[in-house]
Amino acid sequence: MSDVVVIGGGIAGIQAALDIAGHGIHVHLVEREPSIGGHMAQLDKTFPTNDCSMCILSPKMVDVARHPLITVHTCAEVETIAGEVGNFTITVREHPRYIDPVLCTGCGDCIEICPVEVYNRFDAGVGVRKAIYKPHAQAVPNIMVKDADHCIECGLCYDSCGPGAILQKDEEKMVTINAASIVITTGYTVFDARNKEQFGHLILPDVITSLELERMINASGPTGGKIKRLSNGEIPKSMVFIQCVGSRDVSIDRPYCSCICCMQAMKNAMLIKEKNPSIEITLCYMDIRAYGKGYEEYYERAKALGIRFLRGMPAEILADRNGLILRVENSETSEVSKLHPDLVILSIGIGPSDNAAGIAARCGIPLETTGFFKSVHDAVDTVATLRPGIYVAGTATAPRDIPDSVASGGSAAMRAYIDAVRTRSA
Repeated sequence: MSDVVVIGGGIAGIQAALDIAGHGIHVHLVEREPSIGGHMAQLDKTFPTNDCSMCILSPKMVDVARHPLITVHTCAEVETIAGEVGNFTITVREHPRYIDPVLCTGCGDCIEICPVEVYNRFDAGVGVRKAIYKPHAQAVPNIMVKDADHCIECGLCYDSCGPGAILQKDEEKMVTINAASIVITTGYTVFDARNKEQFGHLILPDVITSLELERMINASGPTGGKIKRLSNGEIPKSMVFIQCVGSRDVSIDRPYCSCICCMQAMKNAMLIKEKNPSIEITLCYMDIRAYGKGYEEYYERAKALGIRFLRGMPAEILADRNGLILRVENSETSEVSKLHPDLVILSIGIGPSDNAAGIAARCGIPLETTGFFKSVHDAVDTVATLRPGIYVAGTATAPRDIPDSVASGGSAAMRAYIDAVRTRSA
């Protein structure tokens, strides 16, 4: 069999699937979430061009859905992997959606009538979702999913669904796929800021993470694109970004740089400053790492907009009746600044996907000490693994920005394609 399996439907997985299918090889794209798109779907803009994130991603998602040589398995996880290059057998567990995918039109009538509201992971907890939902408006596939754990079976959604697509009972399905090669693009998980207790995330309402800010800035997000203090709903007059929260920190066994945090903070600070020039924004950092094409120029643009860059890290965030208090020593001047921001944003780092260890064990490939997938060589061959026929790409191997993830996905795709062609011609 000359098919290829891509595990993970983020931007790297999408690029890999499109590249392989574009060369005439059938691809199975396996994604555990209800929609492909990954973390990029949560972002508002991309640096350094400030282009709309979904304007780049959504056409690729639609191309995947429409491609005759790509089969998308959402709400699915890889259960077992056996065999060798040219003859892998992959078992995929498809979790129940409680939705008939043929009948569902994605109209959203069931969402409007559902009375149950729960934590919305896509909105990083800033907003809520219903017990029956789509992750976001441009989800692919464009069908609902019913959260059986929170559904109270009130029956309203059944009555509101004209096509009768909502199912009371649904079961897991096991799908067996024979493939010539496998590409792993399982992405990353963001650092849980609660592990840095001194910053008071989820204790102090006006201390939020960079991902929560992304969802606030997004016009389709829970606040309609408006930046608000969670304590009182007011627009902040001053903001402080704290970098390297969960990155370059040996005390929590995360010694590596997350690559994207400096640029993401600059991007969001610039977007806020352009809309509200009166807001005072300070960015506290250890080192600014603007390493990519156009990134240094982006850094200079941020400074030109009046964003203050303070080289120093606060030890903790305190609060009194007047608001938040941060003391920061400027390591360039040795002066201590006392800041009173209305809103603090923690630039949380990225780490290996929470299912990386399980996938690695099923594939029989090693992980780095950091928990990311280990490639054959960090410089010479960054996509091959020690098991022939299995390749890794995107942030599954290391923190990367979007352009590097796309390039990595394309590289892994070509290696998988070669294996598929050899199998086909054998």
